[in-house]
Amino acid sequence: MFDKRLIKNIDFGLIGVVVVIFLIGVIIITSATNVIDLSKDMTFKDNLEEIMNNGIKRQPKIQVIAFIIGILAIVGILCIDYNSFGDAYKTLYIISIILLLLVYVPGLAVDPRLRGGARSWINLGIMDLQTSEIAKLGFILAYAKYVEKRYNKLDKIKDLIGPALFVAPFILLLLKQPDLGSALVFAIIAFGMLFMAGINIKIVFYGGLIGISSMPLVYRFLKPHQKKRIDAFLNPSDTSLNWHVDKSKTAIGSGMVYGKGLFKGTFHRGDFLPVQETDFIYAVLGEELGLIGCSIVLLLYFLFLYKMIKIAKNAKDIYGLLVVTGITFMFAFQIIENIGMTVGIMPVTGVTLPFLSYGGSSLITSMIALGLVLNVSMRNKKIRF
Repeated sequence: MFDKRLIKNIDFGLIGVVVVIFLIGVIIITSATNVIDLSKDMTFKDNLEEIMNNGIKRQPKIQVIAFIIGILAIVGILCIDYNSFGDAYKTLYIISIILLLLVYVPGLAVDPRLRGGARSWINLGIMDLQTSEIAKLGFILAYAKYVEKRYNKLDKIKDLIGPALFVAPFILLLLKQPDLGSALVFAIIAFGMLFMAGINIKIVFYGGLIGISSMPLVYRFLKPHQKKRIDAFLNPSDTSLNWHVDKSKTAIGSGMVYGKGLFKGTFHRGDFLPVQETDFIYAVLGEELGLIGCSIVLLLYFLFLYKMIKIAKNAKDIYGLLVVTGITFMFAFQIIENIGMTVGIMPVTGVTLPFLSYGGSSLITSMIALGLVLNVSMRNKKIRF
């Protein structure tokens, strides 16, 4: 039974940071998805009235619905001691694998041609679900328990065979879809947990050297569109390869310090900036709110990650430490990768910006992850009478 006295231990500061990021995201998504007549000299109020008169598009509405579902999920998660998930880690592992296999079920799977060529989605009727988003959480909860048993016992290469085999099916299935971005997220999560569990630094160093030297071989097995993204990253001056990033940087640069103002962005209108409400939402933010707006969001993300690091550090047990570590690495990679690709310092992978980018399944997953972090935080402290 849930002890109501635990409620006062909830980190409401962390929740507040997430709510602010989400609200900024809804506003930017609304601007990115609605058509506004910018030929007239209109005020913010005029633009807002025009949006309301024309009708708000489905994306902001779905985002709000997903956030509400996420809140309900958090409430449910907080009622369960997080160690219960560790006890069921084998079941969670199997369920997560099944989720990744559902994208091959006829009648349930979404046609890859409708999703950029990736077989990553299933249709639930009211919305499409990217199964890898939910599988990430199952993997984190299961992997944390698996690694917990090997805590401070990862000194030799043979000690890593088990952990590597544990994560391998996820990465292989994601590469098959193909979804390189999600595969990288899983790899980063696994590395973060192993690092926190005391992996030998020499193994990390030599493993990194082997990984870098094997990149040419890995490149040969990539899909054509994945090779194109790598080529674009390695040849930033080639505009024929970098038109996504070039347009993103143009939009951000046009915002300068103060931005053009909410709903007054021009470069993200029409087809100039692709997938502006998802992958390149940060470019829309930069154009409309400028350097100041981008800096505020960066500060919020820094505070968000800092709070989670503190929660991991103060976890009452190894399992809680590893769960929060995995989630922190997941969010950190997504934030760095998404913002990095919009300004041209990271390759384009399709990884979205947590709580800010449009995406129902992504937002719900992020909210559930937040719930798990709050769960660990809430049970760090003793109940005072």
